[in-house]
Amino acid sequence: MMTLEQILYPPIKPYSEHSLQVDNTHSLYIEESGNPLGLPVLFIHGGPGGGTTPMQRRFFNPDEYRIILFDQRGCGKSRPHACLTNNTTAHLIEDIEKIRRHLEIDRWILFGGSWGSTLSLLYAEAYPERVISMVLRGIFLCRDEDTRWFYQEGANRFYPNYWQDFIAPVPEEKRNDMIGAYYELLTSENEIARMSAAEAWSVWEGRTSTLKADKDLVNHFGDPFHALAMARIECHYFKYNAFIEPNQILANIGYIRKIPTQIIQGRYDMVCPVNQAYALSQAMPNAQLIICDHAGHSALELEIAQALVAATDQLYLDGDISP
Repeated sequence: MMTLEQILYPPIKPYSEHSLQVDNTHSLYIEESGNPLGLPVLFIHGGPGGGTTPMQRRFFNPDEYRIILFDQRGCGKSRPHACLTNNTTAHLIEDIEKIRRHLEIDRWILFGGSWGSTLSLLYAEAYPERVISMVLRGIFLCRDEDTRWFYQEGANRFYPNYWQDFIAPVPEEKRNDMIGAYYELLTSENEIARMSAAEAWSVWEGRTSTLKADKDLVNHFGDPFHALAMARIECHYFKYNAFIEPNQILANIGYIRKIPTQIIQGRYDMVCPVNQAYALSQAMPNAQLIICDHAGHSALELEIAQALVAATDQLYLDGDISP
């Protein structure tokens, strides 16, 4: 079996970095790598609050793609860190459109996993004329049932030992609403409680994201800088139903039904179960669903990584798309 290093393209560095002030509070980090004249592709990271990493440039052939990464509000190199002010889905959708105009791109490809798939779909529904195609992984439709599965009842049945660590910061009488209880902790003035909650929230996701345990991934999720933004921003979004209408993505699917879309999904994804990817594929006749039978949620699991690279390779090899 191939290793991850063999599957991904070699490491590259950005040829351009930007700081884009999108309002009076938030400044976004944006980078470009690969071929400045290549097919523009926007990597939309997960979370919300996950931020980008250099590894994410490597899903794309750098000779063929103009690879654009950015950190969403409050995370990664964007500032201010872990800030919840003016941080909603509507803001993020408009941020993406501001990035497109700032970089003088007419149309682009969207590549997003987990929350990145959510935001890709919502942006595409708002600006379908700007989207060439989409490569999506670990579909998260962001319905109440989807957040409840991971943070209240569902995934806990498969990881009862990890679940005990997740609920530990929350008083027993408040565990009937884990998101609400965590929101209190993550927005409290008590720094020790806030950081302890952030680590527990983020590590829960890191532990459950792969079919086989990945210590490096869990350590990344447990890093205090990453954990604080991830936990605070995710919890903020999920407490307020991601600031979208119930079942908004599928309700508005008519706007994007014709956009060519490849959906890569792990069969044993416990963060975003496979039923969400299946529902999306059924609603999009131009979508191709690829289920990876030996994988969970992470883009860095071998079968998923291989499918993602094959998907991005196929786009330019087909030769029938242009910016």
